[in-house]
Amino acid sequence: MSQQIFSLLPPLVLVATFASTTFAAMPWTRHTIDTADRGLGKRGADGVRLADINGDGRPDVTTGWEQGGAIRVCLNPGPRRSKNPWPGVTVGNVGSPEDAVFADLDGDGQLDVISCCEGRTRSIFVHWAPADRRRQRDAVAWNTAAIPAVAGRQQWMYALPLDVDGRHGIDLVVGSKGAGGSVGWLESPRDPRRLNDWTFHRLVDAGWIMSLEPHDIDRDGDLDVVVSDRRGPRRGVYWLEHPGQATARKRKPWRRHEIGGRGVEVLFVAVGDLDADGHTDIVSAARESRLLYCRQTPTGWSEHSIRLPDAFRYGKGVAIGDIDGDGQPDLVMANRGDPKKRAVSWMSYRGSPTTGDWTVHRISDAAGVKFDLVRLLDLDADGDLDVLTCEEVHNLGVVWYENPRK
Repeated sequence: MSQQIFSLLPPLVLVATFASTTFAAMPWTRHTIDTADRGLGKRGADGVRLADINGDGRPDVTTGWEQGGAIRVCLNPGPRRSKNPWPGVTVGNVGSPEDAVFADLDGDGQLDVISCCEGRTRSIFVHWAPADRRRQRDAVAWNTAAIPAVAGRQQWMYALPLDVDGRHGIDLVVGSKGAGGSVGWLESPRDPRRLNDWTFHRLVDAGWIMSLEPHDIDRDGDLDVVVSDRRGPRRGVYWLEHPGQATARKRKPWRRHEIGGRGVEVLFVAVGDLDADGHTDIVSAARESRLLYCRQTPTGWSEHSIRLPDAFRYGKGVAIGDIDGDGQPDLVMANRGDPKKRAVSWMSYRGSPTTGDWTVHRISDAAGVKFDLVRLLDLDADGDLDVLTCEEVHNLGVVWYENPRK
């Protein structure tokens, strides 16, 4: 285990202002991957997670529809057909799903889906994939069951598949909200199909977990977990230090290290290198009309503020990527609030993201007010990054915005 430790320094807060705020004349074209359908349990699309489920080399999407209860998988049809609705299957129906993610829990070579549920359901479900890949689009070939160790105990918000202890395949790092909220990990047993044998290990208390992102923060060769917690006395962004697989097997605590946003209502985070200096940065949407930019330094983290565009009160999703192809990372954010405003935008900077000028560019039209996770990928194979997300309140469903860069 590396001895490199990053301590929390007193935050240096700089406010990056906009020298100019310009929007393109037209928003990006929106394409629907999976549309809302009340009769099929598709209301309130809440999250987009990616993996190649059918082995064709293209990222597929899974989404939980919170108000309808459907857990959906949509198969990427390839660039030429990506602008039409994607073929999909409902792999299960549960109550109040907040998250759905792919993982091969039983090691059979087929990606299963794990869903986390809040509300009265308060459970984590495994949606077992059919052993025969040819039946992936056959809803009856999928089987759904709850993990008893956590069933009914907390309002589960997010799951991160991760091999924590180096045995029995993939484990699950999970986070919840509300009374008894926590971050912990579910230990996979010798036979992962025996859901009664999964064991939950509590790591830290939590108020309302938004993000669990894997990254080797201390560069010691194992994956740590970056956490954003939006509520409670210790809310903010921090990372949990993976203690090493041998120590994890002894169920030892994971050390918590603060990153930034102490006392701030933070939402989703993006992990990347915003200033292209070779070090990990963390950007988080926040309630206070800003993005928090936490820059890693040799002695800790420096914290900076970037004002949200269009006077939005708070952001929701955020991503780091080179949108305009100039070789410099940009920010894409999905904001929440006024239905008359354009909730999805991207921002580019001049000079430095801490002191430079930011220019805001429109992505969405005025449709949609509550977007979720933002993913950047080239869906139409034209050489630039498109924006994949979902919208919950106006029921836009699972959508992507086509980058117009030529």
